[in-house]
Amino acid sequence: MFKPYSIEEGKFLVRLARLAVEEYLRNGKIIQPPPETPARLLKDKYGVFTTIEVFMGKDRRGELRGCIGFPEAVYNTANGVIRSAIAAAVEDPRFEPMRVDELNNVTFEVSILSPLELLEPGDPRSYPNKIVVGRHGIVIQKGYYSGLLLPQVPVEYCWDSMTFLNEGCMKAFLPPDCWLDEDTSVLIYEAQIFKEVEPKGEIVERDLVEELKGCKNAITSEG
Repeated sequence: MFKPYSIEEGKFLVRLARLAVEEYLRNGKIIQPPPETPARLLKDKYGVFTTIEVFMGKDRRGELRGCIGFPEAVYNTANGVIRSAIAAAVEDPRFEPMRVDELNNVTFEVSILSPLELLEPGDPRSYPNKIVVGRHGIVIQKGYYSGLLLPQVPVEYCWDSMTFLNEGCMKAFLPPDCWLDEDTSVLIYEAQIFKEVEPKGEIVERDLVEELKGCKNAITSEG
């Protein structure tokens, strides 16, 4: 299981994401990691994504407000969080740039990604058995097209691995069954995820395995 950071380091990263966005929205400034930044966060390099959601209540999934990041290591972890957080706030093409007055009504989530791993070429029909929902995120690549879905996405929507692959293809603006094509590359990775429970509130590490159990139980109860 990919868990490079402690909960305290995770809390620092989420607070750093919020601080970076607040400073950028107020003053147009890209901050530098503060002096108290843990040394590992200045040394390590991982892929990083920041997700911003409109807060809908502690027991409800928030409405997406922005999500952008770097699938592979571009900056050290601290600077990667700063850059991805600002991009999620003002550069996500699906949304208008955030305003300062929204900060008290959104939550921040930071995902630290393991290195991408290409599934071995062969029979693509075996891919659903190689992808574990609640553990893996995916990247679909075909020609100039590419789509990434974080590991928390299939858990939040209660998808199985085949649906996950289909949705990954559509995220890349490709037909949903493109993962069956021999010229499509499917990459997997893991993520350690830290998030605010409420705006400026408690920060926790997400346990996707436990969340998936709750999702399956809910489906069973409804059935």
